[in-house]
Parts: sequence; structure tokens; C-alpha cells
Amino acid sequence: MCMALGLMISAIGTSTLLSSCATLQPTSQRTYEGAGVGAALGSVAGLLIDKDNRWRGAVIGGLIGAAVGGTVTEISQRAAREAAYEGRPVAYQSADGFQRVEATPVGYDASTKCHKVRERVWQDGQLVKDEVREVCESDRVEPGYNY
Repeated sequence: MCMALGLMISAIGTSTLLSSCATLQPTSQRTYEGAGVGAALGSVAGLLIDKDNRWRGAVIGGLIGAAVGGTVTEISQRAAREAAYEGRPVAYQSADGFQRVEATPVGYDASTKCHKVRERVWQDGQLVKDEVREVCESDRVEPGYNY
């Protein structure tokens, strides 16, 4: 029981520390999705790891997974925005070197007012995500006909 309480306090402390790094920009839908996926995967992992009390493992794993999933998603979005608006590559790395996020601008579409940014995420030295995404200056503008 003491170990579970210690893990829960540690998870809450980590979440508090990570959230203190956030800016006052509104949280995006993508961040919530990252937190949801992290919570689901963390719950399953905790369920399988804690043989004595599977509920406890699932709850603790879900809390930690949500914090990590949401944070990684938010950091990758921040890196993409910075790369787009500053016109230069941006990289963030965790203090322990386990996770690294790189964003590199690759183009701009004046008609839609969107920048294309290549976003790559590494975990433990292995590339786990490599995609090109759009960062728009405002709401995306689609070319169309005016009646």
C-alpha cells in the first residue's frame, strides 16, 4: 500500500511539474487525444504489471500514461509551431535524454496560410514518429468559388 501511495504521489508531482512548463496557450484537441492514448496504454501496462492489485496498477498506469502522453503531444506541437513561425529547426529533449522531438520547416502555402513542418519523435534513441503536418496562421483557408 505504501508503494502504491508513493507511486501516486510521484505521478501527481510529475504532472504538476510538467504542467508548470506549459504556456497560457489553450490546450489543443491533439493534446487531449495524446493524453487519452497515453492513459489507455498506461492502464493496460499497469494492469499487466501489478499482479497483486490489478485495479491499482491500471489506475496508476493510466495517470502516468495520461501525463506523459499529453506532455509529449503538447511539446511536439509547440516545437512544430516554433519551427513554422521562426523558420528554423527546433528540438526539445527530456533531461534524461529518453525522448527527443525535432521539428523542421519544409514549406509554406500562401493560399491556405499554412506552414508545412516535418515532426520527428525519438524514444530511447529510436524514431517512433515521422510525419509532415501543417501549422496554420489562423483558420485554414481553402480556395473556393464566391457566389
